[in-house]
Amino acid sequence: QVQLVESGGGLVQAGGSLRLSCAASGRTFSSYAMGWFRQAPGKEREFVAAISWSGSTDYADSVKGRFTISRDNAKNTVYLQMNSLKPEDTAVYYCNTDPRGKGYWGQGTQVTVSS
Repeated sequence: QVQLVESGGGLVQAGGSLRLSCAASGRTFSSYAMGWFRQAPGKEREFVAAISWSGSTDYADSVKGRFTISRDNAKNTVYLQMNSLKPEDTAVYYCNTDPRGKGYWGQGTQVTVSS
């Protein structure tokens, strides 16, 4: 069993920044790739970013150049640094133990960007 706990969401003005964290327990965290996803009201959940066990990264086009995914294997935690936030980034953000979204989900953390 794997547990994921996201944190760091909140309300921020457009142009601002937030850093999300996803703390994992119950598995050998360092051996696996991780992904961040988001779901806006009335929309399907979508891929945001992923990081491999070795640190290779991938991003959705909509966040490239603004978001940075990273991981600290010693802390079993993956991060999502979000800069230059836009109102369209408003969503519940989730992490997953699979970059394709086929693994375990956390409970999500709400990010709201005001214009």
